Amino acid sequence: MENLGKTRWVFADGYVPAWSNGPGPEMLSHEAVCILNAGDEVARISLTLYFADRDPVGPYRLDVPACRTLHQRLNDLSDPAPVPANLSYACVLESDRPVVVQHTRLDSRQAENAIFSTIAWSG
Repeated sequence: MENLGKTRWVFADGYVPAWSNGPGPEMLSHEAVCILNAGDEVARISLTLYFADRDPVGPYRLDVPACRTLHQRLNDLSDPAPVPANLSYACVLESDRPVVVQHTRLDSRQAENAIFSTIAWSG
């Protein structure tokens, strides 16, 4: 299949809620990047986080196999450092192959859960 997407994506509204309401892991408050690699080669991904009051953190490295999708919870990333909870950030995702990226947040801090999802900005 033809490569779909772009090699650089940005989401400016990052925030991992510090606590959750409901059974884990399904109802654990989290953020995720959903990456589609419709191409015929592995996409090598790097994520860099930017903060208002500290230096950037990254790169976090991910691989998305050819003709596959990856739904990566940012809460689960730990190298080079855990993604901090209760702190706003922005994220730049770069790939060596064109990919399509969606950003999702589940906020389960109250019983009436909220989820939002948006396509990231591609530049």
